[in-house]
Amino acid sequence: MKRAPRLVVTTALASALTFSLATFAQARDLELEGARPSPLAMVGDAVLVRPVMTVATVGGLALYVVTLPFSLLGGNPGEAAETLVAAPAQTAFVRCLGCTPQQHQRLQAEKRSEDANRRAVALSESN
Repeated sequence: MKRAPRLVVTTALASALTFSLATFAQARDLELEGARPSPLAMVGDAVLVRPVMTVATVGGLALYVVTLPFSLLGGNPGEAAETLVAAPAQTAFVRCLGCTPQQHQRLQAEKRSEDANRRAVALSESN
């Protein structure tokens, strides 16, 4: 009976590793211009990356609070906050589901451009 839990854990770890490798392989293909995240990338992001980055955000916040006196003495509390808290929080809560950071930046730029075009059209129609 002692083999059953070990087999379950081994199977779960092997499945997670296989799934994550497939997700990372697809992420490389997503860097193409105009590519959208695949369903597999979205699932991998939701199941693996987001929970890990949420924990990293909380852990980074705790580490930041503990090391804040040293950061203040060193003169870099902003840099420490960016590295330990803001970067993991952006990955966990702001980045689009399944997107790589480069895709997210490109999609945000496209959205800003579309919004600017809509405002320009609305302004020209009102005049």
